[in-house]
Amino acid sequence: MKRYLAILVLLAAAPLTASAQGYPDYGRPSYGAGRGDQDQARDAVRGGRQVPLARVIAAIRGSGVPGRQLNTTMGDYGGRPAYFVQWQTPDNRVMIFIVDAETGAIIGRQGG
Repeated sequence: MKRYLAILVLLAAAPLTASAQGYPDYGRPSYGAGRGDQDQARDAVRGGRQVPLARVIAAIRGSGVPGRQLNTTMGDYGGRPAYFVQWQTPDNRVMIFIVDAETGAIIGRQGG
């Protein structure tokens, strides 16, 4: 009987603990949140409209700049879809590679 009562108490409290509260935005933009960027990119790769991120990272590594990927976002560059890859070099410099999403060609670099 005690076990049954404990289960009832837990089930009654579950809706209270499961209600999610949104995070305050403090006036800052939500980069990519709610836009479905990843889903759109995945669909574009599957449809052959853009290259996969792995190919983009390989192109950056092949460009002769050692380092590692920190972050990647999708955007528009000169009217074309582009990957913006944040890259950290071994000496901790950070640069942004701009890569054409349709061809995989590096079309720009900022910083570093």
